Formats: sequence, structure tokens, C-alpha cells
Amino acid sequence: MRLTLHQLRLLLAVSREGSVTRAAQRLHLTQPTLSAQLRQLAEQVGLPLYERIGRRLHLTAAGAAVVDTAARLELEFAQLDETLAGLRGDAGGRLRLAVVSTAETFIPRLLGEFRRARPAVEVSLVVLNRDAVLRRLADNLDELYIMSRPPGAPVVSATPFLSNPLVVIAGAGHPLAGRRAIPPAALAAEEFVLREPGSGTRQAAEAFFAAHGVVLRPRLELGSNEAVRQAVAGGLGLSVISAHALAHAAGEGLAVLRVDDTPIETQWQVVHPRGKHLTPLAGAFLHFLQQRAPALNDAAQARLAAARA
Repeated sequence: MRLTLHQLRLLLAVSREGSVTRAAQRLHLTQPTLSAQLRQLAEQVGLPLYERIGRRLHLTAAGAAVVDTAARLELEFAQLDETLAGLRGDAGGRLRLAVVSTAETFIPRLLGEFRRARPAVEVSLVVLNRDAVLRRLADNLDELYIMSRPPGAPVVSATPFLSNPLVVIAGAGHPLAGRRAIPPAALAAEEFVLREPGSGTRQAAEAFFAAHGVVLRPRLELGSNEAVRQAVAGGLGLSVISAHALAHAAGEGLAVLRVDDTPIETQWQVVHPRGKHLTPLAGAFLHFLQQRAPALNDAAQARLAAARA
């Protein structure tokens, strides 16, 4: 076979868009032109690459194998570009990040700081729930992944860089607000507003209360910290949230409860597949996060102290 990188990129675009029409639009090609090139690719492979069932396009086994190779080659070329840029001393490049939604309170701001120091850098940032980030990790779509609980599989390398203390919050008018030394067992009858199943924050909260003989009673399951804060402020239940996600608790109608053995100590970690060769730019961003961590820790502790005052 004499497959070209251009042909592989065309099929990769079709796979990602789920449609020949949308892929043609994104690639600025006419649909007949793209379809003709895909037919040539299928002829070289000797097998159909995709099929339409109803209105949906599905890759065949051969198509999935070609797309998998195309994705790996795309990543290899991107890493080569970054490596050569580093060897030339270039300050530019492209950084691909995927972070869990709980980290949206500080990662975009840090990326802004990083880009001000390296204005030629292009950043691709996706903010998703934990399950979606883990799927991207399994598919090796990004260079770095930021989460608090690395997965057991696939095998990864994880670098802790920032403390992530989790606290129990309630509406400002809750009877437990202002009370000192609250045993976890005292919350057994309380209803909770929790993140979605699979969330690192939820897993840590459930493990903490289970260790104290308490099974959490979820009243609501929400997909963002902002929604959780608003629900708690509205009196819909208690919740567990990162101190980094606290802004001005009193102004938001929230109280941080003084539950024994809290904050629940977890760590923000930078994750990537084990054995993955980090580009110089990805390594520089990891070093930047480690340098900025002490100031972020101080800010989180200050917010927590103010919320408990």
C-alpha cells in the first residue's frame, strides 16, 4: 500500500465529524472531491472503510484500524514539531490539554499567564467531566490531562502539583452553619447535592463518609461546581466542593461546615500515558504549574479561612 498522510488525515476528519459532508466543510473541500479521495484510499486498503446505517456513518473494522494509525501519526508529527521547535529555541508551539470540570476554576487563568509569557503558543483546552477526560486519555488525544484521581487503567504517569482540599458546604442559614466540631455521623440524615457519578470529588466524598460509617443521600446530581454552589445556596442540601472552587462564600449565601477530619485532602495531578514522550512545551507547562502551585495553595487556604471566620 502507498497510503499518504493526506489521505489518512481525510479519513480521520470524517471519523471525528461523523459525516463526509461536515468533514468536507471543515477541510474546505467539496463533498465529491473528498468522497473520491476516500474511495481511492479504500481501493488501496482493499476493504471498505465506512458504511452508512440510516443517517449515521460507522467505521468498519478496517476503517477503525486506519483511523487509529492516523491518530497516532498525527500525534507523532505534532510531537516532532514541538521537539524541533524546542531544539531551534522557538517560543511557539501547540499545547493540548484536557481537564476535569472541577479544575475550570483555576486552569484557564493559569493558561492565560503561561501564554502571556509565551505569546506564540497555541492552546487547545477541553473541559469535560471525568469520564469524558478518561476516554480522551485512553485514546491519547491530548498531551496532558489534569484530574485529582488518576485511573487504574490505562497505566499512566501522574505528577501531583497542587493540594486540592475538599470541604463540606451548606446554605448560610443551615442549622449547622457556625457550629464547631461537627462529627461526620451528624450528617447522616442530611441530603446532598453531588457531582455526577464518576466525578473525582464525589468519589473522594463518598470514600470519606463511608470511612465514618455514613452513606451519602443524594438529592441532586449536577455537572458543574457553579450549579452545585447555587443549589446549596438555595437550600437544596449540603455538598462537598474543592476549596479552589470557593469564591466569596458569605456573598454567595454559603457556609463552610466545620466537619471533623475535614478538609478532605486530595491532590491535583498532571497525568499522561506512561511511556509517552512529552514535548518540550508540555514539559515547560508542567514546570510552570509546579512553580505556581504555592501561590494557588495560599489563595485557597485564604478563601477557606475567610469562609470559616
